Amino acid sequence: MTSTRSLVRRAALGVTAVTAALVLAACGNGDAPSGTGSGTRTSAPTSSEDTAGAHNDQDVDFAQGMIPHHQQALRMAQTAQSRASSAEVKDLASRIEKAQDPEIETMSGWLEAWGEDVPSDMPGMDHGGHGDDSSDMPGMMGTEDMDQLMEASGHDFDTMFLTMMIEHHEGAVDMAATEKDKGRYGPAKTLADDIITAQTAEIEEMNGLLDKS
Repeated sequence: MTSTRSLVRRAALGVTAVTAALVLAACGNGDAPSGTGSGTRTSAPTSSEDTAGAHNDQDVDFAQGMIPHHQQALRMAQTAQSRASSAEVKDLASRIEKAQDPEIETMSGWLEAWGEDVPSDMPGMDHGGHGDDSSDMPGMMGTEDMDQLMEASGHDFDTMFLTMMIEHHEGAVDMAATEKDKGRYGPAKTLADDIITAQTAEIEEMNGLLDKS
């Protein structure tokens, strides 16, 4: 009799153990989707870094300032094709135009995505673009400077163009350095780095051309 009761007790304990194991397994399986869900939520902010939200005021200032800055450089470069006497100056002007025109399109796209104003008036329609206020932007030429450049030709134009474009590039490099330091939007900081690299090299090239003239 005692033996029979022991067998019944052991059987009951075995059923309890199995039941407990099944309950734990079920809880474990229920946690798996929760963990997966957590992983999904973690990845969402990462992807949002590439959206319009991943920028700051400096990124906006950089794009809104660099667009007219580039536009004035394009105006100067386009004028060089008909007024410069040096083939080297014309070649440099062509490269400046090919590099900066797409950058204007890129920055305009950022501003549109961010819901910000895109500068629309190209400096050069009134030559200075910003009138006497152009001095507020590093390297920008004023109306008088642009008028003088538009009236020059030949060797005089070459010298004036190179001198002004060096100052213009130096201003762009300063603006790009500020973006690299204070900006948040990755593509804008990358473009700023590209501008520093390319325009620093062009400054050295232009100084060399001035030395030869």
